[in-house]
Amino acid sequence: MNTEDLIAQLSQDVPPVRRRAVGRRLAIGIALGSLVSAVLVALVLGIRPDLGLAMRGATFWMKWSYTFSLAIAAVVMVVQLARPDSARLRWTWLLAIPVTLLAVLGIAELARTPPAEWLAMWLGNSWMVCPWLVLALAMPIFIGLLWSFRRLAPTRLRAAGAAAGLAAGAFAAMVYCIHCPEVSAIFVLTWYSLGILLAASLGALLGPRLLRW
Repeated sequence: MNTEDLIAQLSQDVPPVRRRAVGRRLAIGIALGSLVSAVLVALVLGIRPDLGLAMRGATFWMKWSYTFSLAIAAVVMVVQLARPDSARLRWTWLLAIPVTLLAVLGIAELARTPPAEWLAMWLGNSWMVCPWLVLALAMPIFIGLLWSFRRLAPTRLRAAGAAAGLAAGAFAAMVYCIHCPEVSAIFVLTWYSLGILLAASLGALLGPRLLRW
């Protein structure tokens, strides 16, 4: 039997895959993981008591927009890497847009603030725990994405793991916004981003082990 006949025989009884099946599978994993993370915030960390008031101000939406933008850019990468034909990643430059915009906002914020207050603005009250809380909240979402990948066919396992960790960290940071009272753009740019990068690094480390099929 030649190669063409073998391929034809193997593909003869394969049912067609529904359109947007990859996106639907990933969305379910992200949604379930985010729900678990939100429950953990509510039960363990606690929702900030002034959340309703905070949502009327710009700083809450600054944090949420930054993390949401990173999450969408990371999901674009995840969708590409979930397929076996992911030799060339497209749209990765989207990650630079929210980072650059928040950096500009942080510089403008520092320019309006006396230098003596810069360190307090940068560190806030929770810089030591913020990245680790984001990483912890990313784990249920990362597990949800691993579940999604079990029915998909990634071939670049380390890159797929890193993208899944990046997406999990960004979505976790979105959830963390309902607890975190920090208002400085430079705080968010540093410590939120560090937590997201930790999740991406962990994903890159575990990807070759957990995504093998």
